[in-house]
Amino acid sequence: MSAWLHIVGIGEDGIDGLTPAARTVVEAAEVVVGGGRHHELSKNANAERLAWPSPFNALIDTLQAHRGKRVVVLATGDPLWYSVGARIGRSIPSTEITYHPQVSAFQLAAARMGWSMADLETLTVHGRPVEQMIAFIQPDQRLLILTTGAETPAQIAAFLNDRGFGQSRMTVLAAMGGENEQRFDGIAEIWNHEVPAFNTLAVECIAAPNAALLPRVPGLADDLFAHDGTMTKQEVRAVTLAKLMPMRGALLWDVGCGCGSVAVEWMRGARYARAIGIEPRADRRVFAAQNASALGVPKLELIDGAVPDALAGLDAPDAIFIGGGLSRATFKHCWQALRPLGRLVCNAVTLESEALLVALHAEHGGQLIKLSVDRVEPLGSLTAWKPLRPVTQWSLVKR
Repeated sequence: MSAWLHIVGIGEDGIDGLTPAARTVVEAAEVVVGGGRHHELSKNANAERLAWPSPFNALIDTLQAHRGKRVVVLATGDPLWYSVGARIGRSIPSTEITYHPQVSAFQLAAARMGWSMADLETLTVHGRPVEQMIAFIQPDQRLLILTTGAETPAQIAAFLNDRGFGQSRMTVLAAMGGENEQRFDGIAEIWNHEVPAFNTLAVECIAAPNAALLPRVPGLADDLFAHDGTMTKQEVRAVTLAKLMPMRGALLWDVGCGCGSVAVEWMRGARYARAIGIEPRADRRVFAAQNASALGVPKLELIDGAVPDALAGLDAPDAIFIGGGLSRATFKHCWQALRPLGRLVCNAVTLESEALLVALHAEHGGQLIKLSVDRVEPLGSLTAWKPLRPVTQWSLVKR
């Protein structure tokens, strides 16, 4: 089937800024779908005008209802870069769509700042939790962020301040490429600009000597997590995450997640990684939610329930960590649900749990190791090694 749907990126310069081919498509359309701003930017197009449907998920049905007509969807900038084009492309075959990209807000912002696109991080908090950007706060990191509204830059400035990055330089760019383009410059610790909504924020992260260092690789310090003392400790957590192998968009089941330290680091470890934490204790789920928000992964999903019953009906995972509730029934359910090439890691500290892991290793193979960690602590006026509880760890990949 030939393409009947055209998704056209449009900028602040409106229809005059389109390529001749894209302009012809818009002007010949019978149906044009977009937001109020998009319709205003293309007001000389002669077509039936449709606003974004509510709820937005009804968009695909709206488009399908006009199949057979010349349909155009207007999007800001590049329709496939944090925009509606990707959503449509997941539901309508690519052979039925023609994309007409415009210069994106990221490209325009990089040009205004004189920054190389290859040397920065691009992210969006538009319509998403602002806390997502926290995971990207690192020394000398440059960020371009599509924001939610006029208040978002101030929220991000507060995140930077709280983590010792108050000297970070911030620039808000609004209406780029149009007659009303605006720019606001400042630093995080004294940010007080009133800015337009729907802006692009450029941040150059500058760390103070006491700044919190939050790398994306696993093994964050224990004191960065709210917990009740029961948690997977830093050194063991780093080994655990290495065996779980976070990957882009992959899903983790964290069974008996406690304060969520493993799930949080999994989500920080790869772009768009997802995690579901199963934890029967309400107080520990509160800790997990606090940690997820504070460390930049507010989309951590938490489930109240006991294993294995609480696992029924969940999306099939790419990796599973069993840190609590270990039993043969739990393992069986997890192993059956795990996707091919999925990774399973079980940690045990009791003799009973260790005995079960030894038996499962004998039956299924994999790698069985014991982790012992000693930390230096004061002993009177001197110092000495204090051992943590040894952890028996079994890991395997589903082939």
